Amino acid sequence: MKAKSIIARAALATLMMAGAVHGAMADQLDDIKKAGVVRVAIAIGTPLFSYADQNLKPAGSDVDTATALAKDLGVKLELVQITNAARIPTLQAKRADLVISSLSVTPERAKVVDFSNPYAVISIIVGGVKSASVKGYADLDGKTIGLTRATVNDTLTTQQAKGAQIQRYEDDATLITSMVTGQVDIFSSTPSNLKEMQDRAPQRNIEMKFEQKTFDLGIAMSKDQPRLKEWVNNWVGANMKSGNLNTIYKKYHGRDLPESVRTGA
Repeated sequence: MKAKSIIARAALATLMMAGAVHGAMADQLDDIKKAGVVRVAIAIGTPLFSYADQNLKPAGSDVDTATALAKDLGVKLELVQITNAARIPTLQAKRADLVISSLSVTPERAKVVDFSNPYAVISIIVGGVKSASVKGYADLDGKTIGLTRATVNDTLTTQQAKGAQIQRYEDDATLITSMVTGQVDIFSSTPSNLKEMQDRAPQRNIEMKFEQKTFDLGIAMSKDQPRLKEWVNNWVGANMKSGNLNTIYKKYHGRDLPESVRTGA
């Protein structure tokens, strides 16, 4: 009887602990509202998406998106400035509630974090100086290509350009500088970063070589947060329907979001 009682108590304690953990996890939305602050991680240094403006203040489509979300949630926005490589680790370490940082939705990432419905898109390209003859992945064999670590650029290029020498940088700003100063002649990044390179070093004749892929971008959050995910998805849907998210994107990127994203198809 004594052994049965001990087992029963242990089982009850386990259930209570599990319930407490589940309750705590399910209350993140309430915790944000109670604190009056939502912590949003953003990698500053990605032109058009997130960068420091002429007054050294955060700007870009992701910054505006985070600002609008916090306003509608009725809380203050706390920007957690990070590197691209730290986007998911920051969320896992609970140093941020959300990540709005040009984070592409991929099956690998979806295993460790939850994503909202797409709020924007990003195109991945290979570019380089005009004299570099590159029309596809095969042309990268034996060549050095620069890219930002822990991005879809990194994953895609590593998979498809097995004969290339990959030079990895910690953030987009460093990658851009490496192209502008001639440390590398070929890169994998975004059209916005290409424009930044062209503006800063017109004498290098940097051009787009080929498009690698277009990815949907999602707002990332910890797994097992159904109420927070539901709120964010409802917010994305409402702001996509009103045109607000498209207006933000077009303001910085000069083009509309794809119809599939605008309509939630």
